[in-house]
Amino acid sequence: AAAHYGLRVIADNIGDIVGAITRFVLVSKPATPPKVTGFDRTSLAVFIGIDHAGALLDILTEFAKRDVNLTFIQSRPTGLELGHYHFIIDAEGHVSDAPVKETIEALRAICEDIRFLGSYPREKAAK
Repeated sequence: AAAHYGLRVIADNIGDIVGAITRFVLVSKPATPPKVTGFDRTSLAVFIGIDHAGALLDILTEFAKRDVNLTFIQSRPTGLELGHYHFIIDAEGHVSDAPVKETIEALRAICEDIRFLGSYPREKAAK
């Protein structure tokens, strides 16, 4: 992957689990997402504002209503103050796919902030 993106490897063979796959993220200024491949994933940071019972359920419901499958979700404190959290979410589909696009719009109505992190081709798991 390093050669593909013109990056320099600073340490080789540092993994401790054979067959493990590590995901790297290239951070850049906003740009046009890659073209739709039909086998894509979209990553979002979803900020709920003040934590409350049912906040995660509200978010998950918007994905479920549109049959958008989630492949990863992690809660993280925002660091702003106690009780403020955001979720990093990976969903199947491209941001230009209607179900994903509609889900993001619905989340904007119920969340404090949504940050689109990118849409990209999914990797097939190694066998």
